Amino acid sequence: MRSLPLPLALTARLSPVVVLACVGWTLSSGPATPAAAEHNSAGQDTAPAASSDGGGGAASSAPAVKTYAAAPAPCTGVPVDTIKSLVPGAKTAGKEIPSTDSKLRRTCSWNALKGFDYRWLDVSYEVTASDEAATKEYQQRVTEKSGGGPVPGLGDGGYSVVNLTTEDKQQTREGLVMARASNALVVITYSGSDFENKKAPATDEINKGAIKAAKAAMASLRSSAGKSG
Repeated sequence: MRSLPLPLALTARLSPVVVLACVGWTLSSGPATPAAAEHNSAGQDTAPAASSDGGGGAASSAPAVKTYAAAPAPCTGVPVDTIKSLVPGAKTAGKEIPSTDSKLRRTCSWNALKGFDYRWLDVSYEVTASDEAATKEYQQRVTEKSGGGPVPGLGDGGYSVVNLTTEDKQQTREGLVMARASNALVVITYSGSDFENKKAPATDEINKGAIKAAKAAMASLRSSAGKSG
């Protein structure tokens, strides 16, 4: 099989140093922003609890009840069959990316080049201090990633958007899905390219793939707190 030079953007994604740097930024402020918006978001909210001091009449703050105390293992957040379907040729175990605080943020990545088809999947869990904090973060990210739409039935709020970028005549299409459940966020990034015809997979393919991964990751999150998927 003949080898083809990878476009600069995709070469960078395959570099461990750059990948780690990119993922570190992702965990703090959301996935990297591609150029043009194409496809499918929205959120809802709940409130943290507070208690008062019945003795002296002065109100005292109580810690908000946290449904999720820690981020679950991301590399088992999506079933093996789903990984095989979305990222053909990838090692199904995935690779967890080091985090500055693995109790609050954890990410797993899968990527593979099979023939001329390249696919990349990131699954991230982020745990915040309260439902209110998670809602605020979720809404802020949705606003930053305009051009998408809501994903019904995905936690307490789900949003997806698909973008197309072109570099050195090579197209890459990336789908982003964000979802909230109580005080936790699930963030999915799924992208693909064809190095033979330099085209990107269809918008619908990338969008549905990202949503499929998000639903699986959300089910795993809820199971980690003793909830049903």
